[in-house]
Amino acid sequence: MSSHRVHSRPARGVCAQVKIDQSPETISGFLEDAAHYPGGHACGLARPRSEAEIAAVIQSTQQLLPIGAQSSLTGGATPMGELLLITDRLDGILHIDKNQVKVQSGVPLSILKDKLTSHDAFFPSMPTFEGAFAGGVVATNAAGASTFKYGSTRDWVRGLTVVLADGSVIELERGQFQAHPDGYFEIITSHRKFRVTVPTYRMPNVPKRSAGYFAEPGMDLIDLFIGSEGTLGVVTEITFGIVSPVPARYLVWLTLPSENSAVELVALLREETQATWQLKDPRGIDVSAIEQMDRRSLDLICEDGFDRQHSIKIQDDATVVLLIQIEIPIDSVPTPTEAYSQIEGALITGGPDTPLVRLCQLLSKVELLDHAEIVLPQDRHRYNQLLAAREAVPEAVNRRVWQVKREGDLAIEKTAADVIVPFTHVLESLKLFRRAFEQRGLDYAIWGHISDGNIHPNVVPRSVEDVRAGMEAILECGHEIIKLGGCPLAEHGVGRNKIKQALLKQLYGKSGIEEMRNVKTAFDPEGKLAPGVLFPELSKTTL
Repeated sequence: MSSHRVHSRPARGVCAQVKIDQSPETISGFLEDAAHYPGGHACGLARPRSEAEIAAVIQSTQQLLPIGAQSSLTGGATPMGELLLITDRLDGILHIDKNQVKVQSGVPLSILKDKLTSHDAFFPSMPTFEGAFAGGVVATNAAGASTFKYGSTRDWVRGLTVVLADGSVIELERGQFQAHPDGYFEIITSHRKFRVTVPTYRMPNVPKRSAGYFAEPGMDLIDLFIGSEGTLGVVTEITFGIVSPVPARYLVWLTLPSENSAVELVALLREETQATWQLKDPRGIDVSAIEQMDRRSLDLICEDGFDRQHSIKIQDDATVVLLIQIEIPIDSVPTPTEAYSQIEGALITGGPDTPLVRLCQLLSKVELLDHAEIVLPQDRHRYNQLLAAREAVPEAVNRRVWQVKREGDLAIEKTAADVIVPFTHVLESLKLFRRAFEQRGLDYAIWGHISDGNIHPNVVPRSVEDVRAGMEAILECGHEIIKLGGCPLAEHGVGRNKIKQALLKQLYGKSGIEEMRNVKTAFDPEGKLAPGVLFPELSKTTL
């Protein structure tokens, strides 16, 4: 039976004195996250090994920023004078069974993936960057390419252990603690008893939201911490749901002549897949993810030589590339000979009815089969090469941001949007950003997880003026994204980024931000955890 009242417990584990490293040489390696957010500085860093050590560090400091892999794209893992609490020594995989895995927050997703593979299982909500830590994924409610089929991190979190700002610990299991009908939780620790009021704003109805504190009537308390970006407590342990067995996957690299034709094909594939799910048809097309890269994205990886290094031919007339992942049961994988026979005979009546045949028939019907490279499940090398092309695009942009920053103005930072709209508006959202960027004369690239309507428009800055113009464009477009029923903060979070904080305010209004501040103040009355993340830090006199 669920309750709205939660009792904390004391922190557990060995509590040795945690060394605070204040050497400039060590600290210098942690002053910037993947957003290249400027001005990073810290008073020291701590690497606790246990829950009890984390509690001791929290209690002994005035301001603390928990970080993991620092893969944040919002400045949320860039310190602004706080003590850094690094979770990399909390790296244990504690338990695996058929349906779930329990891990510490400092486990990199790549390690988790390898461990689960040995158990013929996988974590479905795997973000694109597998170097991220489990705790960071929870902190931002991260998502990735497969949200279309599997949802975001929130959908797969079964339990959390969290150290609060007073050093006490709460253990949360999904379904155990739910908001009172009047819209609040009660938290009882050895130090105090306090009430947390659930915000009343309405969240956009889209599959990805990394936009401040989760809120809905009767919500589960666990959801308040997922996506809270370290502002309410330090997550130490996570129980994730997992899927077993691991399905086999076809990968299709498909070049298209226009954005319109790409969106039309994605819509068709979504419809076919949803019919497969509804009918539970083992012969149907079962898309788990579709990635999209525009022409400028392709040019960037060509400029860096990625295409030549990985034998990827990008036609001069290609406007868009789609990377389509299609799942089939592992016991249905054809041999290469059978697969090539199915591809060649896809249009011959009376042949086998398989997912591969249906896919080829669909692509032939829209005259795109000749533009497709189909990678069989057995060809892991080619599969990984093509998937790496998608990851090479943000790496190319980030590299250019860093180069311009190093050679010019230190105020230059990553300037990118992370938006999601209902799929029926995805083409409109693409055109919206192109128009806004081109009106300002900006160099830009757009890629994203198009199967769920999530796109990542990125400015490729040449100067700090480009950064300012790009931020202006993103803020302008964010307003329109909200009007389309979308969310301008889909999967990367808010962090310290001023534009993303402004978008959060656009989304929920001033009253919504105040409701969030009230949640933050209830859990952390001294404002010591991740100050300035999500919303600007308040002075002590106004808390």
